Amino acid sequence: MPVGVWVALIILCLIIGIVIGFLIRVKIHEKSFSKTKQEAEQIITLALDEADKKKKELLHEAKEEIADLKNDADRDIKERKSVVIELENKLNQREDALDRRSTNLDRREEMLNIKENKIDEKKTELEQQNNKVEEILRQQEQKLVEIAAMTKEDAKTIIMNRVHEEISAEMATYIKEEEEKARLEVKNKAKNILALAIQKYAGETVGETTVATVSLPVEEMKGRIIGREGRNIRTLESLTGVDLIIDDTPEAVVLSGFDPVRREIAKRSLEILVSDGRIHPARIEEVVERCRNEVDMAIREKGEEAVFKVGIGKIHPDLVRLIGRLNFRTSYGQNVLNHSIETAMICGKLAAEIGENEILARRAGLLHDIGKAVDHEIEGSHVDIGVELAKKYHEPREVIDGIASHHEDVAPRSIIAVLVAAADALSSARPGARSDSLENYVKRLENLEAIANEVKGVSSSFAIQAGREIRVIVDPESVDDTSTITIARKIKEEIEEKLSYPGTIKVTVLRETRAVEVAK
Repeated sequence: MPVGVWVALIILCLIIGIVIGFLIRVKIHEKSFSKTKQEAEQIITLALDEADKKKKELLHEAKEEIADLKNDADRDIKERKSVVIELENKLNQREDALDRRSTNLDRREEMLNIKENKIDEKKTELEQQNNKVEEILRQQEQKLVEIAAMTKEDAKTIIMNRVHEEISAEMATYIKEEEEKARLEVKNKAKNILALAIQKYAGETVGETTVATVSLPVEEMKGRIIGREGRNIRTLESLTGVDLIIDDTPEAVVLSGFDPVRREIAKRSLEILVSDGRIHPARIEEVVERCRNEVDMAIREKGEEAVFKVGIGKIHPDLVRLIGRLNFRTSYGQNVLNHSIETAMICGKLAAEIGENEILARRAGLLHDIGKAVDHEIEGSHVDIGVELAKKYHEPREVIDGIASHHEDVAPRSIIAVLVAAADALSSARPGARSDSLENYVKRLENLEAIANEVKGVSSSFAIQAGREIRVIVDPESVDDTSTITIARKIKEEIEEKLSYPGTIKVTVLRETRAVEVAK
């Protein structure tokens, strides 16, 4: 067959295939569309059923909510009605009360009108009687003038003079009584103020000593401290200025020196050397220098601590260091720094009680013994040295005055100076402030009893209260009650003349007569 026929057949076959494929595709599409349509109809049916169900549920919930709201509204209406009824009852009661009060007021007003009318009548009557009395008095005065032959002014002068004389005598007696009362009140007030100031501060004291002890781990350490031919001990003594006493005391070395700062440096140095074990002159020089710096730092810390504790504000750094040095100084067993702090506190409390500057009083109290920090280095008393230091560092006038007059070397020129002297005496003389050696203590008690026993008529005496009181028992046959006063005064004068003591000593003279019988 010709090629053209084959081509035509092929084209015809292609067209027939295309038509058949199109028909098949259309058929498939119709089938798929029908299936999709059925599924859509099912979905719509389900949705309609679900919507109808949801609608019924919402309607049911809405009905329940409406019912609840209706119940709440009914309940609220009932409550409001009850409240309104209660308010109406109260208003009715208040109206009744107001009506009763109005009636009472009307009745009271009527009574007041009646009383007012009576008062007016009484007033008129009193005015008439007053006029009659004035007329009678005028007539009597005229008759008295005629009888006495003197005018009214002369009679008034005589009466006033007589009243003045009587009042003058009464005023003199009253003034005397008030002065005595004021004197007693001032004395009691002063005692109360002093006691209150002391009670508001409680200080502590340390015992005075001129030696310190360093414990040794082993007895052989004494030989190492002494060194070859004594070079170690000589080096330590020359650098510190303290004597080392190495005796038979087991495992201990005693440091003796009157300068407490040097003694503290020597003690610290020896403790470091003993714990280290390396003891030779070069090492001793190194340790002593380090301990000297540590003590200087400790002195400054003590000064700063004291200034902060007292609360006096800013102070010159050199004065702070001098205050710290007082920690290594004692007076009759009382630490001078603790004494200065205590004096400052008491002085501040006294100033507060009488209305003076409390901060300035504390400052003066803290610095009153500042001269003792360097009195072994500078010539002069600690008072003079303290005054010069205060002037050098531009302290206030009251502080300088307090330093100068606290031992009554000069008269005080300010109230704060008087308070400093009082606080210093209180801090020094209070019980337990200062210590004394046992030998001096016993000797003072013996002298106290001996003075009392020398007085004629005394049978025995007993020193009590650590020597602050002496009880004297007299012979009742040779001494009467009146003579006991003379004996007490005589013993007091003898004690003041012959003894030196801190604080005061109370003398109590007892006279007792006993009658004893024994029943058999």
